Amino acid sequence: MGAGTAVRIGLGRDLHRLAEGRPFLLAGVKIPAPRGELGHSDGDALAHAVIDAFLGAAALGDIGELYPPQDPAWRDADSMELLRRAWERVKAGGWKLAGLDCVVICESPKILPYRETIREALALALNADRETVFIKGKTGEGLGPLGRGLAVETEAVCLLEKIP
Repeated sequence: MGAGTAVRIGLGRDLHRLAEGRPFLLAGVKIPAPRGELGHSDGDALAHAVIDAFLGAAALGDIGELYPPQDPAWRDADSMELLRRAWERVKAGGWKLAGLDCVVICESPKILPYRETIREALALALNADRETVFIKGKTGEGLGPLGRGLAVETEAVCLLEKIP
Protein backbone atom coordinates (compact mmCIF):
# COMPACT_ATOMS: atom_id res chain seq x y z
CA MET A 1 0.00 0.00 0.00
CA GLY A 2 1.45 3.26 -1.09
CA ALA A 3 1.34 6.68 0.51
CA GLY A 4 -2.16 8.05 0.60
CA THR A 5 -3.77 4.66 -0.08
CA ALA A 6 -7.14 4.38 1.65
CA VAL A 7 -7.72 1.18 3.59
CA ARG A 8 -10.70 0.07 5.63
CA ILE A 9 -11.30 -2.83 8.00
CA GLY A 10 -14.65 -4.59 8.23
CA LEU A 11 -15.99 -7.06 10.79
CA GLY A 12 -18.83 -9.50 10.20
CA ARG A 13 -20.44 -12.05 12.50
CA ASP A 14 -23.28 -14.51 12.14
CA LEU A 15 -24.90 -17.16 14.32
CA HIS A 16 -27.36 -19.82 13.19
CA ARG A 17 -29.19 -22.59 14.97
CA LEU A 18 -28.61 -26.06 13.58
CA ALA A 19 -31.50 -28.33 12.59
CA GLU A 20 -31.93 -31.76 11.08
CA GLY A 21 -32.86 -31.86 7.43
CA ARG A 22 -30.81 -28.78 6.53
CA PRO A 23 -27.46 -28.82 4.70
CA PHE A 24 -24.38 -27.60 6.59
CA LEU A 25 -22.94 -24.93 4.27
CA LEU A 26 -19.81 -22.82 4.59
CA ALA A 27 -19.12 -20.52 1.63
CA GLY A 28 -21.38 -22.72 -0.47
CA VAL A 29 -19.40 -25.86 0.38
CA LYS A 30 -21.73 -28.61 1.58
CA ILE A 31 -20.10 -30.40 4.51
CA PRO A 32 -21.42 -33.77 5.70
CA ALA A 33 -23.15 -33.24 9.04
CA PRO A 34 -26.32 -34.50 10.74
CA ARG A 35 -27.67 -30.94 11.03
CA GLY A 36 -27.34 -27.73 9.07
CA GLU A 37 -28.01 -24.02 9.48
CA LEU A 38 -31.51 -22.65 9.85
CA GLY A 39 -32.04 -19.40 8.03
CA HIS A 40 -34.33 -17.42 5.75
CA SER A 41 -31.87 -18.02 2.91
CA ASP A 42 -29.85 -21.23 2.69
CA GLY A 43 -28.39 -20.31 6.10
CA ASP A 44 -24.72 -20.17 5.06
CA ALA A 45 -23.37 -18.41 8.16
CA LEU A 46 -19.87 -17.92 6.74
CA ALA A 47 -21.10 -16.23 3.57
CA HIS A 48 -23.29 -13.97 5.72
CA ALA A 49 -20.41 -12.92 7.99
CA VAL A 50 -18.20 -12.18 4.98
CA ILE A 51 -20.95 -10.07 3.38
CA ASP A 52 -21.29 -8.01 6.56
CA ALA A 53 -17.51 -7.60 6.85
CA PHE A 54 -17.00 -6.08 3.44
CA LEU A 55 -20.24 -4.09 3.39
CA GLY A 56 -19.21 -2.57 6.71
CA ALA A 57 -15.68 -1.82 5.54
CA ALA A 58 -17.05 -0.01 2.48
CA ALA A 59 -19.74 1.74 4.60
CA LEU A 60 -22.49 0.25 2.44
CA GLY A 61 -24.75 -1.06 5.20
CA ASP A 62 -25.25 -4.64 6.26
CA ILE A 63 -26.74 -7.89 5.03
CA GLY A 64 -30.12 -7.21 6.66
CA GLU A 65 -30.49 -3.94 4.74
CA LEU A 66 -29.41 -5.41 1.42
CA TYR A 67 -31.34 -8.69 1.79
CA PRO A 68 -34.12 -8.17 4.39
CA PRO A 69 -35.10 -11.50 5.97
CA GLN A 70 -38.80 -10.59 5.83
CA ASP A 71 -38.59 -10.23 2.03
CA PRO A 72 -39.82 -13.44 0.37
CA ALA A 73 -37.45 -12.79 -2.54
CA TRP A 74 -34.56 -14.03 -0.37
CA ARG A 75 -36.32 -17.17 0.93
CA ASP A 76 -33.95 -20.13 0.42
CA ALA A 77 -31.60 -17.87 -1.58
CA ASP A 78 -28.11 -19.08 -2.46
CA SER A 79 -25.93 -17.14 -0.01
CA MET A 80 -22.92 -17.32 -2.32
CA GLU A 81 -24.95 -15.54 -4.99
CA LEU A 82 -25.89 -12.93 -2.38
CA LEU A 83 -22.18 -12.62 -1.55
CA ARG A 84 -21.22 -12.14 -5.22
CA ARG A 85 -23.92 -9.47 -5.68
CA ALA A 86 -22.87 -7.60 -2.54
CA TRP A 87 -19.21 -7.82 -3.55
CA GLU A 88 -20.06 -6.21 -6.91
CA ARG A 89 -21.45 -3.21 -5.00
CA VAL A 90 -18.25 -2.96 -2.96
CA LYS A 91 -16.07 -3.19 -6.10
CA ALA A 92 -18.24 -0.56 -7.81
CA GLY A 93 -17.25 1.78 -4.97
CA GLY A 94 -13.61 1.39 -6.00
CA TRP A 95 -12.50 -1.18 -3.40
CA LYS A 96 -10.43 -4.33 -3.73
CA LEU A 97 -9.84 -7.09 -1.22
CA ALA A 98 -6.45 -6.99 0.51
CA GLY A 99 -7.24 -9.72 3.04
CA LEU A 100 -10.04 -11.81 4.53
CA ASP A 101 -9.68 -13.85 7.73
CA CYS A 102 -12.54 -16.01 9.01
CA VAL A 103 -13.34 -18.15 12.04
CA VAL A 104 -16.00 -20.87 12.17
CA ILE A 105 -17.03 -21.94 15.67
CA CYS A 106 -18.87 -25.23 16.04
CA GLU A 107 -18.43 -28.57 17.78
CA SER A 108 -18.88 -30.51 14.58
CA PRO A 109 -18.20 -30.97 11.80
CA LYS A 110 -14.47 -30.32 11.99
CA ILE A 111 -13.48 -27.52 9.61
CA LEU A 112 -9.84 -28.39 8.90
CA PRO A 113 -10.56 -31.13 6.31
CA TYR A 114 -12.62 -28.61 4.30
CA ARG A 115 -10.49 -25.50 4.80
CA GLU A 116 -8.84 -25.40 1.39
CA THR A 117 -12.12 -26.05 -0.45
CA ILE A 118 -13.80 -23.24 1.51
CA ARG A 119 -10.89 -20.88 0.81
CA GLU A 120 -11.11 -21.67 -2.90
CA ALA A 121 -14.89 -21.09 -2.93
CA LEU A 122 -14.56 -17.68 -1.27
CA ALA A 123 -11.63 -16.62 -3.45
CA LEU A 124 -13.53 -17.64 -6.59
CA ALA A 125 -16.70 -15.79 -5.53
CA LEU A 126 -14.70 -12.64 -4.75
CA ASN A 127 -12.42 -12.98 -7.78
CA ALA A 128 -9.53 -12.78 -5.32
CA ASP A 129 -6.21 -14.53 -4.93
CA ARG A 130 -6.61 -17.58 -2.67
CA GLU A 131 -3.70 -16.33 -0.58
CA THR A 132 -5.78 -13.34 0.57
CA VAL A 133 -8.41 -15.63 2.15
CA PHE A 134 -8.02 -17.78 5.27
CA ILE A 135 -10.36 -19.89 7.41
CA LYS A 136 -9.93 -21.29 10.91
CA GLY A 137 -12.14 -23.69 12.85
CA LYS A 138 -12.69 -23.51 16.61
CA THR A 139 -14.96 -25.35 19.02
CA GLY A 140 -17.21 -24.13 21.80
CA GLU A 141 -15.32 -26.31 24.29
CA GLY A 142 -18.61 -27.87 25.38
CA LEU A 143 -19.97 -24.53 26.59
CA GLY A 144 -23.31 -22.96 25.66
CA PRO A 145 -25.29 -23.64 22.48
CA LEU A 146 -22.12 -23.76 20.37
CA GLY A 147 -20.46 -26.26 22.68
CA ARG A 148 -23.58 -28.43 22.77
CA GLY A 149 -23.67 -28.55 18.97
CA LEU A 150 -26.87 -26.54 18.68
CA ALA A 151 -25.46 -23.65 16.65
CA VAL A 152 -22.64 -22.43 14.44
CA GLU A 153 -21.05 -19.00 14.72
CA THR A 154 -18.86 -17.32 12.14
CA GLU A 155 -16.68 -14.23 12.22
CA ALA A 156 -14.95 -12.50 9.34
CA VAL A 157 -12.51 -9.61 9.22
CA CYS A 158 -11.58 -8.02 5.92
CA LEU A 159 -9.16 -5.37 4.80
CA LEU A 160 -10.23 -3.36 1.77
CA GLU A 161 -7.92 -1.12 -0.24
CA LYS A 162 -9.18 1.76 -2.39
CA ILE A 163 -8.20 1.33 -6.01
CA PRO A 164 -6.35 4.50 -7.12
